[in-house]
Amino acid sequence: MAQTKDFYAVLGVSASATQDEIKKQYRKLAKRYHPDANANDPKAAERFKEVSEAYNVLSDPEKRRQYDDMRRLGAFGGGSPFGARARGASAAGARRGPAGAAGPGSGGGSFRFEDFDIGGLGGLGDLFSSMFGNGARAGGRAGPERGQSVETTVDVPFRTAALGGKVAVELEVTEECPTCHGNGAAPGATFKTCPECNGRGVVSLGQGGFAVTRTCPVCLGRGRVPSQRCPTCNGIGEVRSRKKVLITVPPGADSGSKVRLRGQGGRGADGGQAGDVVINFNVLPDRFFRREGLDIHATVPLNIPQATLGSRINVRTIDGKKVALRIPEGTAAGKRFRIPGQGIAKEGRRGDMIVEVTIKVPEHLTEEQQRMMREFAAAGGLKY
Repeated sequence: MAQTKDFYAVLGVSASATQDEIKKQYRKLAKRYHPDANANDPKAAERFKEVSEAYNVLSDPEKRRQYDDMRRLGAFGGGSPFGARARGASAAGARRGPAGAAGPGSGGGSFRFEDFDIGGLGGLGDLFSSMFGNGARAGGRAGPERGQSVETTVDVPFRTAALGGKVAVELEVTEECPTCHGNGAAPGATFKTCPECNGRGVVSLGQGGFAVTRTCPVCLGRGRVPSQRCPTCNGIGEVRSRKKVLITVPPGADSGSKVRLRGQGGRGADGGQAGDVVINFNVLPDRFFRREGLDIHATVPLNIPQATLGSRINVRTIDGKKVALRIPEGTAAGKRFRIPGQGIAKEGRRGDMIVEVTIKVPEHLTEEQQRMMREFAAAGGLKY
């Protein structure tokens, strides 16, 4: 069996490299080996293809996960990743095959990935095809591909999260190039059949007993190449752009809550469906309110006369109203009062507002105030 390249080694990164590290290394190598910069060096063009192939897999989280699964199983090393199970399947296939025909994996025939299933991942032919060919099969061009989904976190003011509302968020998405409209050609350019894939849009990966198809890195699955690349997107057919959208925040949203905007992500290739945008909410703290479940908590300061003699104060609620609260005489610091129905409303339920009082002691007293305080303490038998 042929040994498939180690994509991490091709890019020169470790298997634990982050997406940013992979992107940075790819850009460095792509710039160095790009065919336009090495017109007389066929080895550079081949190296560019290898780098593009590796980045195509490792830059996609799902493809990378599948690739890592296969890598751990030894599919990218020198020996068979299937061990006795594969040998047993090959032998069984040989026994079941018609007279004079070799079964799967036997010495007289080619190795077929689709004959095997590992760990519930499905046939290896489907797995490898999804990894390297975007669903393309040998002899056919890649079909419609769903656009990139974007996930981001947005800060939400406390009161907006409690009451519901809208927040603006700026997203970076992949969109069709406005100059070439996705075909990768400069205005007025002509097309010819791609010399790499002969117009198929896919190329074979591997050699010897097996081959896996993937999207052609030269024509990007189109089957043809322009005489001059689009100057805006450099022939990719896509550009990264930023757009602002208004996100509806449902009442009672908390940190970790998510909303999905379907069809608001990157555009799909070859008529494929656009991706989604997933918004994660991060609720910012408020200087006056805090939340516990559906209840709203607030701390209100009282001066000494209010706490000692009793009083009526106005308390501001989460929705901006003012509610009168009676403070009984002799109220101590830390005393809590419950105002029913003034908490967060969510799914037909509503919490309360919990008010905790503190005693505000003046930092400076006039001589007259000090005298009165001493008389008050003496009358009450207080020591100070």
